[in-house]
Amino acid sequence: MIKLKESTKIELLAFTGCIILALLFSTAQAISEHYSTENHIYYNNFWISLLFSHMITCIAYLILCLYVQNEMEQGDTPPSNAIILICILINVCFITEIINIYFTILLSLRMAVIYFTANKHNPGNKLHKEALALFACSIFIHASVILLNGHHYIIGFFLVITPIAILHYLYDMYMYLPSTKQKRFAWLRYIGFTILATIITYIPVFALVSIFFPNNDYSNSYNDDIMKILLIVNLPVQLILVPLFTWNVYKSRLRKNNEEILSLKTELGKSDANLNFLKSQINPHFLFNSLNTLYGTALQEKAERTGEGIQKLGDMMRFMLQENIEDKILLSRDVDYLNNYISIQKLRTSISPDIVIETQIEEQHNNLQITPMLLIPFVENAFKHGISLQYLSHIKITLQTDKNKLYFDVHNSIHVKKDNDPERLQSGIGLQNVKQRLALIYPNKHELIIRENAKEFFIHLTLQLEGNN
Repeated sequence: MIKLKESTKIELLAFTGCIILALLFSTAQAISEHYSTENHIYYNNFWISLLFSHMITCIAYLILCLYVQNEMEQGDTPPSNAIILICILINVCFITEIINIYFTILLSLRMAVIYFTANKHNPGNKLHKEALALFACSIFIHASVILLNGHHYIIGFFLVITPIAILHYLYDMYMYLPSTKQKRFAWLRYIGFTILATIITYIPVFALVSIFFPNNDYSNSYNDDIMKILLIVNLPVQLILVPLFTWNVYKSRLRKNNEEILSLKTELGKSDANLNFLKSQINPHFLFNSLNTLYGTALQEKAERTGEGIQKLGDMMRFMLQENIEDKILLSRDVDYLNNYISIQKLRTSISPDIVIETQIEEQHNNLQITPMLLIPFVENAFKHGISLQYLSHIKITLQTDKNKLYFDVHNSIHVKKDNDPERLQSGIGLQNVKQRLALIYPNKHELIIRENAKEFFIHLTLQLEGNN
């Protein structure tokens, strides 16, 4: 048994009251005409027509309230395609005058309410929402034009061409274009399909025009003129207006969806890049206190190089725990982190004369901003694979800026780590992750060149940055 909301119960009671009032008014009118004309045949036909019209109106309203509303409120499954058929049938009942103008306007408003109260988080109801909105607008405008005694050409347009144009649009938008978006020459295919669809639309257009604007009296060419105009107007509507409108709306929505996906991927990339650092934030205060203690001990023992290394390590950890969570930081802060990392590595490798580390990193006194931890993976990779305490090794790192462009080069030798080397599986954030972040955060604003042979590895990164405004 269907459980109705209180608002739905009140609405149905109000609608029932409107139907009863309409019946009473029509009854009084019919009785008055019966006594004035005493036309029993007309009187009997009027009652049959009246009861049938109000019965269909009640059925249509109940279907909208109890079926369509429920379908459009579903949160996980797409609504039934019967909703589109219901919209078409309501439109047919209106143009055939089965449902009168006033109740047609009421039904169109109810369709609009369903559109605005439909579940916005269910992607499967987009087609049905749009069908409800378009048919509701078309029916409402059509009925209003009739009430205002609009021109027959305008009435004919909404009666014949508009419903077919709506169906043409819905088919193109939700069936044809999604099925051909990955195919070659999609635009040319769409043009060919549009020409074919336009030809097909003339079948229902001609049928509707023949039914509602018959020309049995050749001495009166008024209906014939309407027929000709509607047949002529249908061509640009179905061949040009509907396809162009559909194509632009489809591309706009596709672009918006791609931007949303890109934004989600960007956030995911940032989260992945920071995951290892977030895991390390167990107790930063304990970490800094320990480093300060070691730094003080090193100074007491006059181990200046050790103290310098501890200080730089503390600066690096502070950077990772505080500034690395920002979307953008000053380039100068990222360069400081880079220099601290290289200095610590130099302390580790200074015992070997066969290791040559060259750096040409410009100091940054500008307001350029960069995504944090974007450059360090290339340097980490160089020290991981380019340094060996047993063999000749070299690393050369250069960084310079020109206006808002960053030029970054890392050139290093290659030494494959042994299987038992503890650094073999440690690769920092990883080059693949950096490539992904560059593609997501700096699309069309970077150039990354990677070259590798048996003995050397080289990367060149050109990055277009923005200032801190």
